[in-house]
Amino acid sequence: MALSTKLMLRQGQSLVMTPQLLQAIKLLQFSNVELSAFVEEELERNPLLERADERTDPIVEAVADSAERWGEDGPDGDPGDASRQEGDWATDTMVVDRQSLESDLGTEVGNSFDSDRLPASHESQAGPEGSGLSATSWNGASGGNGDGEPANLEAYVAARLTLHDHLTEQLSLAVTGATERLIGHSLIDAVDEAGYLTETVDAIAERLGASPAAVAAVLDKIQQFDPAGIAARNLSECLGLQLRERNRLDPAMQALLDHLPLLAKRDFTALRKLCGVDEEDFAEMVAEVRRLDPKPGRAYGGGVIQSVVPDVTVRAAPDGSWHIELNPEGLPRVLVNQTYAARVSRLKGNAADKSFVANCLQTANWLTKSLEQRARTILKVSTEIVRQQDAFFAHGVEHLRPLNLKTIADAIGMHESTVSRVTSNKYMASPRGLFELKYFFTASIPARSGGESHSAEAVRFRIKQLVDHEPVSNVLSDDAIVVKLKEQNIDIARRTVAKYRESLRIPSSVERRREKMAMQR
Repeated sequence: MALSTKLMLRQGQSLVMTPQLLQAIKLLQFSNVELSAFVEEELERNPLLERADERTDPIVEAVADSAERWGEDGPDGDPGDASRQEGDWATDTMVVDRQSLESDLGTEVGNSFDSDRLPASHESQAGPEGSGLSATSWNGASGGNGDGEPANLEAYVAARLTLHDHLTEQLSLAVTGATERLIGHSLIDAVDEAGYLTETVDAIAERLGASPAAVAAVLDKIQQFDPAGIAARNLSECLGLQLRERNRLDPAMQALLDHLPLLAKRDFTALRKLCGVDEEDFAEMVAEVRRLDPKPGRAYGGGVIQSVVPDVTVRAAPDGSWHIELNPEGLPRVLVNQTYAARVSRLKGNAADKSFVANCLQTANWLTKSLEQRARTILKVSTEIVRQQDAFFAHGVEHLRPLNLKTIADAIGMHESTVSRVTSNKYMASPRGLFELKYFFTASIPARSGGESHSAEAVRFRIKQLVDHEPVSNVLSDDAIVVKLKEQNIDIARRTVAKYRESLRIPSSVERRREKMAMQR
């Protein structure tokens, strides 16, 4: 059989992930914070992108509007006395502002502001020959100082004191020896944000080449620093340091701290016997321990706390429906500067420059389209969620329906993966509170006698209600909760009730009975 070559045409289909498509998918699953950071990077990288809310300096706009409106005629339209009126107008305005400001402050302006930013006096305000504003008053209006540099407000703001800095300042006063200070700095570096020592004394001693006794001696000094309970190695030691600071660490209290697991289990009878005190003293000891701070370092904070900004807001409409809209604060607004792009494109340049401008224009157009598509998709998914969970928004958690991604995807004609990306790290503000979009997707628990199934979150809420309203004489066990739920047409197993109860951090029936009996006493 002879071998030969020939040319053939074949048609096929393949899925190709272009960089633009990957970017659109990435934008869809970004949270507000991540999206803002990404847009900021694009604004720095792409010269054709600009913020939609960028405006000219309001002071410059005001001056330009005034000059254009009055021209050379002055504010009253009298061309014959323009310089005098303009100067007097500026003087009177600044004097009135100064007087009103001094009356509000209760003191002279010179006692509250720098001299180079004070409004000029009545005599010197007019400046040279009808200038209206002197050089000093113009610097004050622009927020600058005497040498023309802008005022640095950050120089007047004190830096936030961290736990590490607070302990280091106390170490420099409490310890004088160089070796002890070196050990102290190593111990402070090993203290976490909660205030606990994360390394053992032996490990620090081995790393520094010092004796464990020397490290323990410095640690004992650091544990006397403010805040009380700092540099503890466990919870019992942390609470003991705070009680020692209050002169409340007696043998009975030390016995209570040595058996904290019994306190967590609410086994007050056994714990009171170990402490050797009566019921009244034991109640005071437990109340004293509960007033302590288990994380003394958190008063100085760690990282910056980022508040949650809702992506969608839901409010009731007058006709009984729900009005869903996107939160403008969570949507970065960017525009493509077509004027600048056209101006640069007309300039003569090499091929590399033209290619760079073309790529920037394409990237900018694609980014704006992707942001718009992202907003429409979030609004579409949120609208369908509100439609499916209408009873929840109207009546509460008890009426939350079981819901999955496929139901929403089929209703809006999208893929489940798209709905999953939209609901990740997105939040909805409603009259019922602030919820993540994934909160509305819960498992289904069947009804006992048929009918519509129940949401797992609604069942958790009913379990919490049953526990909150149980009497001391009849604390509900897991089996009793199962019977109560079956009376409400909820078919649920005992192990599921135990799992939901633990997820709600509700103690067992034995622990709840002990706690309620102790509270009654």
